Amino acid sequence: MSTTSLSLDEIYNLAKKTLLFNGCDEENANILSDTIMRAERDGSLSHGLFRLPAYVASLKSKKVNGKARPEVKKISPSVLKVLGNSAFAPMVLKVGLPELIKLAKETGVAVLAITNSHHMAAMWPETEAIADAGLVGFACTSYKPMVAPAGAKKALFGTNPISFAWPRPGKTPVVYDMATAAMAMGEVMVAARDGHKVPLGTGLNKDGKDTTDPKEITKGGVLLPFAGYKGSAIAMMVELLAGALIGETFSYETAAKDNKDGGPPSGGEFILAISPEKISGSDWNKHADEFFIKMKSMDGVRLPGERRHENRLDKGSRKINTELVNKIKTLSKTIVTVR
Repeated sequence: MSTTSLSLDEIYNLAKKTLLFNGCDEENANILSDTIMRAERDGSLSHGLFRLPAYVASLKSKKVNGKARPEVKKISPSVLKVLGNSAFAPMVLKVGLPELIKLAKETGVAVLAITNSHHMAAMWPETEAIADAGLVGFACTSYKPMVAPAGAKKALFGTNPISFAWPRPGKTPVVYDMATAAMAMGEVMVAARDGHKVPLGTGLNKDGKDTTDPKEITKGGVLLPFAGYKGSAIAMMVELLAGALIGETFSYETAAKDNKDGGPPSGGEFILAISPEKISGSDWNKHADEFFIKMKSMDGVRLPGERRHENRLDKGSRKINTELVNKIKTLSKTIVTVR
């Protein structure tokens, strides 16, 4: 596979030029480009520049409003709602997260319900931001049907990712961000592009048979939930939290109204922020740290998020698939030197 070396600034600038060219205003382009750059920086390749052509497709089809200004509404003393107004999720989060954090610090527990938003990015940015503020964060969102419930061979659930973050004052927070599918669809797509196999149990082909060929999964097949019935139950939970609970659509309803441009569909996100200080008192951090130290003392154990934070320390260039870079060049009419 041919790759192109791009600095983090070059990744950001390439994304921003492309988004501005295709209909984003300055503020929306800045926020989404930063999200893309941070995904590449942290090694989340399936959520970085790889997503940019899909973002552009939604801008071109007018499904997403690249100049949107989301609105925050306070529903109750501990519940906020953000009307996304057809914005990309990072723009919605920029507006909603500061208000959620403020409310959780005041009340101890606060909920943010996001509607009419288009989410295709990683979810750790929102939960990590909550943890950086000294709060426990949880987030989940659904998508279009791509995952068969346990025992079925047809898709009903989205990949339905969940993210959890625990604050560690003075240290990097513990953060995980995972699809409830056996593998995120973006990772399956990257594997198909790069000619790699996927583990058995990732998905089924169009005939309902197990396959390790990612192309058979992306072309008419389905993903499977992780851990069988357990993952299936968690995927169902996400459908309910990010759908019925907040007044948004289930994955199958999302698909029915989507224009199929290849970009992120309109949907909702459920976010919870909890203050350990309010609930547990001043010793919460010391107590939790003892637990993490015990975990780390066991051979082979790595805390969730550690590898991503290690990648973040590397400020050097990143190797990007050259075919992808060239595709993005055609979307923005910019020239990037391949070296």
